[in-house]
Amino acid sequence: MSRAFVKEDEGERWQAPPPLRAYRILWPGDLGRPPEVVKETDDLLDALRWLRGRDRSNFELRDGQGVLLATAS
Repeated sequence: MSRAFVKEDEGERWQAPPPLRAYRILWPGDLGRPPEVVKETDDLLDALRWLRGRDRSNFELRDGQGVLLATAS
């Protein structure tokens, strides 16, 4: 196997990064912790429906550049 497809440190095969999605739903989490990506999708309506169906609040819908589009509060 070519070394170009093996990570030097771990000895694992290289894998392509996951595709970037147009929309991300984040949960800000607790103080001192970074936000957690809960769901990623390319469908805005799917993301909005997902937000509407949650019992918990504080979810944020952001676009691919991180701009806040909506919140579930």
